[in-house]
Amino acid sequence: QVQLVESGGGLVQAGGSLRLSCGASGGTFRLYTLGWFRQAPGKEREFVASINWTGGSTLYADSVKGRFTISRDNAENTLYLQMNSLKPEDTAVYYCAAAVKYGTTSPEDFGTWGQGTQVTVSS
Repeated sequence: QVQLVESGGGLVQAGGSLRLSCGASGGTFRLYTLGWFRQAPGKEREFVASINWTGGSTLYADSVKGRFTISRDNAENTLYLQMNSLKPEDTAVYYCAAAVKYGTTSPEDFGTWGQGTQVTVSS
């Protein structure tokens, strides 16, 4: 089974950018749909973006569409999330996750999770 480790979180001012990375090991990375979720204090974990195994299809939450870009490098076993025009409401712990099927935005359909990385956007 694949193991996932996120990195790249931090503190940034509103309007700034961050790039999150998620490294994978221990499994066949290229076969999985991969996704980013986030969870703010007191809120449920929510879908941010996902990408199919080839990288040719992507899904985004309406709240991040046009600002965030998900991508993957199967040769490097790495998933990315480029976040631009960040807003204070983007503040959350960001998780990468792996699923067998593509097209779902439900956390319950993602069976493998990283430990999360904190993103804080100041106003």
